[in-house]
Amino acid sequence: MARSKIRADQAAADVPSDAKPRLADKAYQAILQGLFDRTIPAGLKLSQAWLIETLGLTAQPLREALRMLEMEGLVKIYPRSSIAFVKADTELAVSTYQFRSLIERAGARALAEGGDAIQIQGLVWDHTALLKHLDKHDYGRAEEAKLTSLEERLHGALVSALRNPLIETTARRLHKYFLLVRMDRLVTKPLAITTLYEHLEILNAAMRRDPDAAETALADHFRQALQRVLGVS
Repeated sequence: MARSKIRADQAAADVPSDAKPRLADKAYQAILQGLFDRTIPAGLKLSQAWLIETLGLTAQPLREALRMLEMEGLVKIYPRSSIAFVKADTELAVSTYQFRSLIERAGARALAEGGDAIQIQGLVWDHTALLKHLDKHDYGRAEEAKLTSLEERLHGALVSALRNPLIETTARRLHKYFLLVRMDRLVTKPLAITTLYEHLEILNAAMRRDPDAAETALADHFRQALQRVLGVS
């Protein structure tokens, strides 16, 4: 439950709080939380009345939140108030990683070519610090939170390096799909260590100002991450 709560908070944070009424914002977050903790079954047709009763929402904020989620492609609204939330399957996983790779490969090049050296160095230090910590400690909730934070910072830096508001908006929406397809991922200590080293390959290439190596490292990271999500490695 705690892991799902973190993911719902991450997804909700992608939407500016001043972009919608407060009640609709609460409804939006409640729906995301229900989706991530499986209170809301994905792929099945549900009624608005069921969501109102299950999540304790009122009708108008629910409708506004559903419209936002429909615009993001997370829900399909049918006639007569029937609703179906997107189901994370192999096709969605492949599409999500492919789309993110298109964006972030360009971001890796941009970060290597002109990214903030202090920001990059800080990420390198923090990744290295977590690796040293994991050398002596078990992997628990605190370590998972640190890894999640590093993932957010690294991938955020890659997108920001492109300095394109349209890409940033697309990346924020895509991030919700990313959270969905990784919902069932069980992160172990060896997997966390592997992920950190893959991140460092990208960051070290950026530190060397080697865009080709940074792009290659990013593509390798996403390819291996997708294989892990699909359970083939």
